[in-house]
Amino acid sequence: MSNQVKSFKNALSDCMMAAAEKDPSIVLLSADSGPNSGFGPFIEKYPDRFYEMGIMEAGAESVASGMATCGLTPIFCAPAPFVTGRPYEFFRIDLGYMHQNVKVIGRNCGFSYSDLGPTHYGLDDIALVRAIPDVMILAPQDAYELEDCFQAMLTYRGPVYMRVHNSALPVPEVRRPFELGKAVIYEEGSDISIISTGNLTPNVLEAVEQLKASGLRPTVVGIHTLRPIDRDAIHKAAETGKIVTVEEHFTVGGLGSIVADICAEDCPVRIKRIGAPHIYTSSGEYPDMAQLYGLDAASIAQAVAAFAQA
Repeated sequence: MSNQVKSFKNALSDCMMAAAEKDPSIVLLSADSGPNSGFGPFIEKYPDRFYEMGIMEAGAESVASGMATCGLTPIFCAPAPFVTGRPYEFFRIDLGYMHQNVKVIGRNCGFSYSDLGPTHYGLDDIALVRAIPDVMILAPQDAYELEDCFQAMLTYRGPVYMRVHNSALPVPEVRRPFELGKAVIYEEGSDISIISTGNLTPNVLEAVEQLKASGLRPTVVGIHTLRPIDRDAIHKAAETGKIVTVEEHFTVGGLGSIVADICAEDCPVRIKRIGAPHIYTSSGEYPDMAQLYGLDAASIAQAVAAFAQA
């Protein structure tokens, strides 16, 4: 990774503006958070394609379903817990069961709402959406992948959920080829495997440099597509004999559970899951929360090294 970063708001805004210019069917729905999501330029340029629904997320998803029936391509963006947990029945029925071409973006996933606490944390969004059949689930790991995931989201004819953290997105020195449903292999080692997703992949890559300096050679797999998942990459990772999963989500129901399910069926292997504990967590500034729950690079490196020796 380079030292260059791009704010998630600017990245989302650029994706939205580029897509809207090409496709007049795209409309944007917000639940009292349009400018806060980085969509100010879209609202200014396309006011007739922006719908502010207020704090009515269930209604927003139901309206989006109707818009899709009429041939529009609705994108609904709001904080992760408020587009998944709060309107869950509408997501499950109006979008999932009806297989509507609606794109849902859950911003500020994980702990990124910091001191607003558990009511605003997006720690169960993957688990909730996984329970709905046929919904594509995306979690970009850098600025280029956000662009690629955004385009893949629009190309797919059906419901999509994309989770985005509010931390700055790394801009890699080299843009890796993107293939929907295919993992990114960052390192190939034989001692242990690390599988990560979304915003924590940069922390994992930093941790890996510490591990390599101590002589440990891990395989490192990055997952930007949680559904459809790259089963072959997980099978390959299992060949090291141990897998560590890393995610800013509960250790229940997210990436760790997906990997555990696949390994239980196809390639039994020891697994350690790093993520948020399945409790009502504390609240505080984001760096403190990441360190408290072992999601910073140093803590990840320490946990992986200990598991490798266990």
